[in-house]
Amino acid sequence: MPDQLRSALMAAATTAADKRAVFRAGLTSGRIQRLPGAFNPLVATLIQRMGFEGGYVSGAVVSAELALPDIGLTTLTEVVERGRQIARVTDLPVLIDADTGFGEPMNAARTVTLLEDAGLAGCHIEDQVNPKRCGHLDGKAVVPVQDMVRRLRAAVSVRRDPGFVICARTDARGTEGLDAAIDRAKAYADAGADLIFTEALADAAEFAKFRAAVDVPLLANMTEFGKSELLSARTLEDLGYNAVIYPVTTLRLAMHAVEQGLAEIASTGTQSGLLDRMQHRARLYELLDYQRYDDFDSGIFTFTLSE
Repeated sequence: MPDQLRSALMAAATTAADKRAVFRAGLTSGRIQRLPGAFNPLVATLIQRMGFEGGYVSGAVVSAELALPDIGLTTLTEVVERGRQIARVTDLPVLIDADTGFGEPMNAARTVTLLEDAGLAGCHIEDQVNPKRCGHLDGKAVVPVQDMVRRLRAAVSVRRDPGFVICARTDARGTEGLDAAIDRAKAYADAGADLIFTEALADAAEFAKFRAAVDVPLLANMTEFGKSELLSARTLEDLGYNAVIYPVTTLRLAMHAVEQGLAEIASTGTQSGLLDRMQHRARLYELLDYQRYDDFDSGIFTFTLSE
């Protein structure tokens, strides 16, 4: 009955602490941890079924789902709740985008406590000014190094589970240059960051230079249509990277398909020509574990007290 109950509630069997331990072990395993973006819990379920090492919740995607640009308009509450929904359904560790920590150092501290409570495996906090901008857009600005160090020290100091991964993201490559970004990464590691994420590196040579200069685990961002060359997971692993995110990929795939489908219905008046491009009802029910819900429900209604 306990296993059926977990399934019926769509709750992962793996505890948050265990997911964090798996994530930390993965970061030091020598094998790159692939974290596709999950724009909802169902996508997170599919990511697990497809054999990836973890999932990712993108701040840009949370914004886009609310039909907002990625310019710091989402709230801590909105981001935490989406992270909670996704972490709850998967046995994989989930890393979440916490933007700038949603304010000053004390805000960054509160952000970490709420994300821990929500079951996330880790978060990244960036060194942009408030309000932030998408990391692959021009017009960004970063705070002084000491301001970001204070954000990180606050975040690290309130962490209750030492397994929760705090990743420092720097956007300085686009504003101050690669060498300045490397210097910032070293300062952020000294402040207690477990993982470093340098946004918008240009190509394999820059990824390699960064790896050679920084000792802590590194995360690469392979987002489409941005400033970075799209490198394979194998290439990044060979370069010594420990994790890679594909933050908006699943949303872009889905929205392109939705747009094409709506255009077809608008022009023809029917979706009949789209059936071979749809996920079948049977596959959806399989992902939802529909049969186990039914089995659980039947077991409850046939339960009787012994005399």
